[in-house]
Amino acid sequence: MNGEKTNLLNLSLDGLKDYFADLGEKPFRATQVLKWLHQYGVDDFDSMTNISKSLRGKLKDIAIIHGPEVVTQQISDDGTIKWALKLDSGQAIETVFIPEKNRGTLCVSSQVGCVVDCSFCSTGSQGFNRNLELSEIIGQVWHAMRYFGSAKVTGNRTISNVVFMGMGEPLLNFDPVVDAMNLLLEDNAYGLSKRRVTLSTSGIVPALDKLLEVTDVALALSLHAPNDKLRDELVPINKKYPIDVLLKSVKRYLDNSAAARKLTVEYVMIDGLNDSIDHACELAKILRNIPNKINLIPYNPFPGNSYRSSSQKTLKAFEQILVSNGMIVTTRKTRGDDIDAACGQLVGKVNDRTRRMERIDHKAIKVNNIV
Repeated sequence: MNGEKTNLLNLSLDGLKDYFADLGEKPFRATQVLKWLHQYGVDDFDSMTNISKSLRGKLKDIAIIHGPEVVTQQISDDGTIKWALKLDSGQAIETVFIPEKNRGTLCVSSQVGCVVDCSFCSTGSQGFNRNLELSEIIGQVWHAMRYFGSAKVTGNRTISNVVFMGMGEPLLNFDPVVDAMNLLLEDNAYGLSKRRVTLSTSGIVPALDKLLEVTDVALALSLHAPNDKLRDELVPINKKYPIDVLLKSVKRYLDNSAAARKLTVEYVMIDGLNDSIDHACELAKILRNIPNKINLIPYNPFPGNSYRSSSQKTLKAFEQILVSNGMIVTTRKTRGDDIDAACGQLVGKVNDRTRRMERIDHKAIKVNNIV
């Protein structure tokens, strides 16, 4: 589609520095272009007014600025916005913006589909196709920022938080996700603090151990069960990295992170499956030595799945047990469920070939550039 032209959205800051060095340009050119791309959201070189006309002309010949294409936009009754974004490959991913009183959170995807195949998640039930490139990950933020208006222009930072909780397991697409997070933290790009960028993982232990070597953003764990027998059923990757091994890795991360002071524990409440008083007591026990806050999430149904959400009475009783054990607990308010934008409902478009790949051998999963 784009010939040999380089997509500048696919380059990290170091990548841009190398790119301009190869052109014989000074290193500061990379910072200038980075600001135009990610602080102002420009998609053409003529807008880069502090760059010489000759360099702008050269860039037109050899480079492009190209993010995913918006194919649908849905706005929920509660103000949540869901975008379906088409990739050059013809596949689609979904991105969700959740407005709240004191912040705006953008939930981004890292893969087309998901290999982890959690039994309660619509994304996983669709199968896995491929990892996203940097331009396809940061392009979601780039689009949303352009939609709301650049903070440099409007003076308002509508997107205050970014969470890697959309389609896919971020730690199974390690390098592009880290590059995207570094752009989010970069002062000359999106300038978010480490505590406002959250990576949510189902528990890929080697990648989590490696993550601290390159960044220490906030951490969320999709736990959903307090023991291995139940978690093997709900989150099959647990067969490879069981709870004890996983929580030791989480503890190492927290002990050595300046930003991630507490682990956010995500726990989907499923009627009759993981929501008993005994489960609550088990959960409090396994988390007792880890600084945490527990986010109870009412299960969000999707076609073809027979699970039901726990009743309010059950949820309150579960919460009370945790609180009585000294835990900090919140119950997530379901947002965007009328447009299938709630937790576990993101699907995108996955082709028929991918649907035949649903059954995953979790012992054979390889982590991108990790194992």
